[in-house]
Amino acid sequence: MKLLKLAGALAVSALALTSQVQAEGKGLIGISMPTKSSARWIDDGNNMVKQFQAAGYDTDLQYAEDDIPNQLAQIENMVTKGVNVLVIAAIDGTTLSNALDNAAAAGVKVIAYDRLIRDSGNVDYYATFDNFKVGVIQASSLVDGLKARFPDVHPWNVELFGGSPDDNNAYFFYNGAMSVLQPLIDAGDVVIGSGQTGMDKVGTLRWDGAVAQARMDNILSATYTQKHVNGVLSPYDGLSIGILSSLKGVGYGSGDLKMPIVTGQDCEVQSVKSIKAGEQYSSVFKDTRELARVTVSMVDAMMKGGQPEVNDTTTYNNGVKVVPSYLLQPIEIDASNYEKILVESGYYTADQLK
Repeated sequence: MKLLKLAGALAVSALALTSQVQAEGKGLIGISMPTKSSARWIDDGNNMVKQFQAAGYDTDLQYAEDDIPNQLAQIENMVTKGVNVLVIAAIDGTTLSNALDNAAAAGVKVIAYDRLIRDSGNVDYYATFDNFKVGVIQASSLVDGLKARFPDVHPWNVELFGGSPDDNNAYFFYNGAMSVLQPLIDAGDVVIGSGQTGMDKVGTLRWDGAVAQARMDNILSATYTQKHVNGVLSPYDGLSIGILSSLKGVGYGSGDLKMPIVTGQDCEVQSVKSIKAGEQYSSVFKDTRELARVTVSMVDAMMKGGQPEVNDTTTYNNGVKVVPSYLLQPIEIDASNYEKILVESGYYTADQLK
């Protein structure tokens, strides 16, 4: 009998301890990232986990490896587990409506992370960078590079690459860039040698660098056997690497054949090394530490019953509603400032960029 009482007391104590631990945790946050194939998404996930846990939240971080059904299944699983908030960087921002309906029915709040989730009224907030400005920076950097490297060339021969057509951001990047380039095209200062413009022609599904490389190969063989390309608008470092491989494959960057001005985004290590080496001209830095901070702040405000801070309530209409957003500012990175912005801030170490 004494043993039974002792066992019962221990069970009650264990239950009380478990309840106490659960009570001390602020909540469970589900973090759905698209893929580990890009270093930036790994950094995003790690930064959020670190900051959420420092703020007292438990996290469930999952990567879908660019497989839409996998991401949907992971999100459904997170809802079943009882997450309080979902932070989602969508693979395809148009495929999540049913999953978010189920999340809303379970009382789960949703933050779209860096990629807008479309066609759903169940997106509570959006944390991102000023994506139109990213495109403006890329095109402005392209023009600055053309002026510096090809001052005696007129008109400049330029090719355009866009991001994945299923990523809402890709259109903002492209439109921002064209706000700078279209006046130069209209004035005859820039010529798109291939004639390929518009996201329906220049988009790159899943941001695939191999697809970009193959398209650049085709453009070079079809358009540039008798003339030179001077610049390439690339919206992402992963595409830039493929584009540069294509250019180097036909001799650009060697002898007297100057490397075209090639832009990028995300300041991935390989591309920063390429900028140092004088191949890729520039990239756009989006500090994922700051995006994680903003996202954690949004979640914390919602969990406390408050209203998260936003700074844009007009731009991001997802087809059902305008999603209240917080926009962070992107920064141009080139050979002149990468060390100050990336190394001195602690984002990378000097050794990582050797």
